[in-house]
Amino acid sequence: MQYVALFRGINVGGKNIVKMAALRQLFLNLGLHKVQTYIQSGNVAFESDLDELSLLDIIYAGFDEHFGFQCDVMMRNIDEMRFLIEQLPITPAEKAAAELADPKTEHLYVYFFSDLSKQSVIDAVYRKYEGEDILRKGTRELYFLCHQSVRNSKLAAAIPKNFGTSTARNWKTVCRLYNMLEAL
Repeated sequence: MQYVALFRGINVGGKNIVKMAALRQLFLNLGLHKVQTYIQSGNVAFESDLDELSLLDIIYAGFDEHFGFQCDVMMRNIDEMRFLIEQLPITPAEKAAAELADPKTEHLYVYFFSDLSKQSVIDAVYRKYEGEDILRKGTRELYFLCHQSVRNSKLAAAIPKNFGTSTARNWKTVCRLYNMLEAL
């Protein structure tokens, strides 16, 4: 099965520096196959016959031993990545309106979780927010569309405070990772 491991908080702000070549080598040393990394934020595509929980156990242990610190990892298989792309709950018109507001920034993000809160929690957070940004629930993901930079979004700032451990990737990265999985 093809998987992608999405690391949280590495190579951000000069902290938790991990070279992608070293991360790729760690995965190979763990017995994983066809290992590829994508950009410096810790995206690793690979193949394995192990299930997700077994993979997470060996990745957490290997990462801590090799790099000397712990890091959260969200895992998805190729079928989950295909489904989250196919089920995109943001309409083309909504995406176009956001892009029109600021054509120089990324607008569409996916927040990956190990497990996601109930819709009622999402609704409660959204009710407190005033603005044009959109937050929609996936299976174990939140889809986020911002009209300005994600760094300036109050709704984006509320996500980690209300939903626990997650890692976000922009839509281009999500699609690129899926394409990498298909090519393995």
